[in-house]
Amino acid sequence: MQANVGGIDKVIRIIVGVVLIAAAATSVIGWWGWLGVIPLLTGLFNFCPAYTLLGIKTCKLPRAG
Repeated sequence: MQANVGGIDKVIRIIVGVVLIAAAATSVIGWWGWLGVIPLLTGLFNFCPAYTLLGIKTCKLPRAG
């Protein structure tokens, strides 16, 4: 797995994931809030399978040399 999520994308994914999970845990929203696990994990692991399929990469390129 090569990292394809980085920078502000990572921060947004983690925040959205935590907010959705917290809202579902406190019954503010329905069961679908538990889907916040997906953006949370993709943010924490710096890898999004959908980005791989679409050829998107938001992390900085590694420096050569």
